[in-house]
This record gives sequence, C-alpha cells and structure tokens, in this order.
Amino acid sequence: MALLHVLVVGILTLAVGESAVPIVFADTAAPASVSRVEVVLAYPYRTREGEIKKEFVQVGFTNVHFQYARMGQPPQNIGLGRDVPADKAREAIRLAVKYNLGVGILLPERLFPPRFITIASSNYDDTVEYPINQETLEKLRNPELSTDAFHRLYRELTSAVIDPKGRY
Repeated sequence: MALLHVLVVGILTLAVGESAVPIVFADTAAPASVSRVEVVLAYPYRTREGEIKKEFVQVGFTNVHFQYARMGQPPQNIGLGRDVPADKAREAIRLAVKYNLGVGILLPERLFPPRFITIASSNYDDTVEYPINQETLEKLRNPELSTDAFHRLYRELTSAVIDPKGRY
C-alpha cells in the first residue's frame, strides 16, 4: 500500500510539474521600451497638448501624461529609469530641451521604475538633484553611447554625495 501511495504521489508531482511549464508564443509583443512618461509643462502649453503629445508618440512614447505648472517655469530636470534605452533617453532630453527650455538637473535613476521617464517634475528637492552644465548634457546626448554606456555615465553623474544647502 505504501508503494502504491509513493507511486501515485510521484505521478501527480510529474503531472503538476509538466502543467506548470509556461507556454511561450513566438509572436508575443516585446514590452515597450518606455512604460510611462510624465511631463510638466509651462501653463501656456496647455492649448497645444494634442500637438505636443503627437510629437512624443512619434518618437515612441505612447504612454505620455502631461501636467501644467500654473505659474512660472517648471524645473529644468529629467529623471530616467535604469532600463530606458539610450536612444529613447536622448529623445526625452531633446524634448525636455525643446519644451522646458533646457535640462540643468538630473534625477537619479534609483528613484524611478526601470522604464520610466519624468521631465520637469517638482516632486523632488535639492537632496536628490544633480546640477549639470551644457557640456555634460552633450555627453549624454552623444549618439555613439550604447544603452549600458549611457546609464553608466548617468549613474556616475548622479551618484556623488550632495551637501544640502539652505533648509536641510
């Protein structure tokens, strides 16, 4: 009886193990290279949202969400997740320069989901803001940088210890 019990348990284990193997279809779509883009624009851009969104979609950012700063100019920052492809990161920088008058601050990738981009976010303070100059920004915009090289440089630029100024 014990031998029969062991045999039944063994057969059931094999049957369950075989049914747990995932089925992979060859034509399944690859995940999007960028999962979400959040952008804060100056208030006057609100009337051009359709046109601006179309430009973002043309470069492959299909999940784009806009907010508008009621007063003043949004911060000139950009944050990129660790898995954003270099070509998409360069497009995000280009669009940030175009619609946010430049990029002067990088936000560390550790703050974001892997395939996430934020442009002009006011959700972060000077404890996580890494100022950059135009020369450094041009290094990031270099089309010869692979995705690994881009993110290595990005992490290097956003890994120094920040000495908070002012209220901290």
